[in-house]
Amino acid sequence: MPELPEVETVRRGLAPVLEGHVIRRAEARRPDLRVPLPANFAERLTGRRVLAVRRRAKYLLIDLDDGWVWLAHLGMSGRMTIGEGGMLDRHDHVVVETDAGVVVTYRDPRRFGLMDLVPAAALDAHPSLAALGPEPLDDSFTAVALGAMLAGRKGPLKTTLLDQRVVAGLGNIYVCEALFRAGLSPIRAAGTLGGRATTRLWQAIRAVLAEAIEAGGSSLRDHQRPDGELGYFQHGFRVYGREGQPCPDCDCGGGVLRLAQAGRSTFYCAKRQR
Repeated sequence: MPELPEVETVRRGLAPVLEGHVIRRAEARRPDLRVPLPANFAERLTGRRVLAVRRRAKYLLIDLDDGWVWLAHLGMSGRMTIGEGGMLDRHDHVVVETDAGVVVTYRDPRRFGLMDLVPAAALDAHPSLAALGPEPLDDSFTAVALGAMLAGRKGPLKTTLLDQRVVAGLGNIYVCEALFRAGLSPIRAAGTLGGRATTRLWQAIRAVLAEAIEAGGSSLRDHQRPDGELGYFQHGFRVYGREGQPCPDCDCGGGVLRLAQAGRSTFYCAKRQR
């Protein structure tokens, strides 16, 4: 599933071609994705001017001039592509064309994505957004704030950080990479971090996300930027997907290990991460 860097990469690709433009044509080529599309979805997009393209956690938020927000989640295999029209694929489910002739297509072979139209005034209360934690790249997300979110939690650090109510937008890849950089064990109880360890983790989270965004995200299976280019942060993974390979930062002998946590693979170095 696309994580924060991939969704931010998509947002940055869409913003220049959508912001300030009118959606001249919209087409919903099926009535549902993961759940049904809103009633009259295409008709309600047609003729609307896009004011801004924003992101909240792993969600795209497209502000429209009628006071509504087009909310989109890419699911497991969804992606947005930018072009000038042409033949559509059977997995192309939503298509919009702007007054500049730019066509944005949502393709989702597995149809785990989500789209909704939400009144701007009610956005924060939307079921997908209401319980989300802080944005890890916002100024309000500090080491102190992170420490407060982790305090008293007895669950493993890795699974706690995957909880979107703790930090919004983090996923399996970037939690593994951040914990490695911070030298913290994924199985350590989240509430046991002291001030210095929490600061290291906070710094690592922000650094990993910033570097991944700069690299266009990680393209492992489905992620592509809207212009069709692949992200390349996967070439800089230090532990994710590297089971059995030497640890890049120490001579531990055992190399990178993998364990299952909450149904997800965790990659780490037992010697370096405590």
